[in-house]
Amino acid sequence: MKRLILLLVFCLSGQFIFAQLLDNLRIGLESNSAWYNDDKKTGSFYDTENQDGDKHIRSNNYLKLDYSFLKNFQASVQIESYEPLALINYSPNLEGTNIGTYSLNYKSSKLDVTAGHYYAQFGSGLILRNWEDRQLGLNNALFGGKVEYTPMESIHLTGLYGKQRVGFDTSDGEVFGANVEIDLSSIIDFESTSLSLGLSYVGRKEATEIVDPNFDELTNAFSGRLDFYEGSFYSSLEYVSKSEDAIVQVGQIMNNFVKPGNAILFNAGFSQKGFGLDATFRRLENMSFYSERQKSGNLFIENIVNYTPGLTKQHDYLLTNIFVYQAQPQVSFLDPGLLKAGEIGGQIDLFYQIKKDTPLGGKYGTKIAFNMSYWAGLKGDFDYNNLDYSTDLFGFGNKYFSDINFEIRKKWNSKWNSIFYYVNQYYSKKQIEGNFGAEPIKSNIVVAEATRKLNGGKSFRIEAQKLWSDSDGHDWVGGTFEFNLSSKYSVYINDIYNSGNDSDTAETHYFNIGGSYTKGSTRLGLNYGRQRAGLICVGGVCRYAAEATGVSANLTMSF
Repeated sequence: MKRLILLLVFCLSGQFIFAQLLDNLRIGLESNSAWYNDDKKTGSFYDTENQDGDKHIRSNNYLKLDYSFLKNFQASVQIESYEPLALINYSPNLEGTNIGTYSLNYKSSKLDVTAGHYYAQFGSGLILRNWEDRQLGLNNALFGGKVEYTPMESIHLTGLYGKQRVGFDTSDGEVFGANVEIDLSSIIDFESTSLSLGLSYVGRKEATEIVDPNFDELTNAFSGRLDFYEGSFYSSLEYVSKSEDAIVQVGQIMNNFVKPGNAILFNAGFSQKGFGLDATFRRLENMSFYSERQKSGNLFIENIVNYTPGLTKQHDYLLTNIFVYQAQPQVSFLDPGLLKAGEIGGQIDLFYQIKKDTPLGGKYGTKIAFNMSYWAGLKGDFDYNNLDYSTDLFGFGNKYFSDINFEIRKKWNSKWNSIFYYVNQYYSKKQIEGNFGAEPIKSNIVVAEATRKLNGGKSFRIEAQKLWSDSDGHDWVGGTFEFNLSSKYSVYINDIYNSGNDSDTAETHYFNIGGSYTKGSTRLGLNYGRQRAGLICVGGVCRYAAEATGVSANLTMSF
């Protein structure tokens, strides 16, 4: 009888412990797979990098496990599988199945310590940012250690060291960092004003095989920033200085071309109910920063230390994303006709809501948004023969890009709402892409969208898009139809078509047909169609994607 009671107690306690283990465990699964097929319009499927024309099936898979224990500890591991190969346009370093990241973290009210892989950001990221974006194939986590300490509410300190993740390996270059965040408003005892100061240091140390280098192994970057907020007004100012380092051209380190870098970022805005105004100015000079010099500007965004996104409107529509601006922080002396040392420009956002029950606002009000961005090269003196340059602090050189867009959102009644969208763009292929023979493309884009709610939780959405340009190569039209059967099921079809004479896209229907099923934290999506060659951008960071045709599937789960 005693043995039976002991066995029952053991079983019950075991179930309790197992339940506790599950309570402390969080699991996330994501799978992105594709079967690529030959297409007379987009071409035969063939990966010249891996010589694998017969391997049409590709898959990127991520399993993330987070386990909390002993109140203050958390262990994390991410297992990744790229079998038989990664999706096309992803880095060849992503191959096979292995542990991608792992870490052990201790966190208390004042101390936060991480060993293993971790992510960090100082300020806006101009000096340091580590993050993961699976759509871009980007994961530049640092492998090493990070310590964060908050001795008092108004002061936060960070120190870190590590090597960046590259595929399943790490970079040769080492990264050091220190950051201080000070809440001046609490120290000075401001009541309605917020004022904070940030100071950062990041060092990149990489040995070089160059004999008698004219630059140091250690490149130092310093940042100072000030953030202010009072009532409806806010502003921030950040300055970054980077020590002298060799310029890299097409993967070649130029020992006789050594220059420092710097960055200025200013943002200010005003916001109240029904109205918002935001303005951003940025100047980048020689601000390419990679944990390995020769990886500067690589197609897969590997080894990147800092964050320099394209500060323009992040458009939602297919035709508005054909000519996308990429930030130009690098120095380029590849041709005497195209000399660059960085970029200068900014953007302005204006939001306004016309009040309800007015002639223009109607019963539900009307939302209006205006955005304008302009980017150019740095003005200065450029000496191609002697590999040298000097720039004006606020001088605007050759125009790179401009975007003026206007949006009206209107709810007509409980069933119908609509969006009208207009975009005017200027895109210099020569300055942005280095396409010497290309003329700038000036385009106008109009989008009209309507959504209708139906009974039983159903709805449908229709888009119509049109792009006109001054180029004979680009005259696009597009459309989308999406039908939501319920909160769980949706299907869609979209297509864009270029009637121009551009040799890459002329008279090709880039169509996609698909749908998704969602239940709780689980989502399954299926799609068949064509992918247009061009840039895929997330948050202003872009990578190139080649043309392709096939079936793709996406599965995400968390529990």
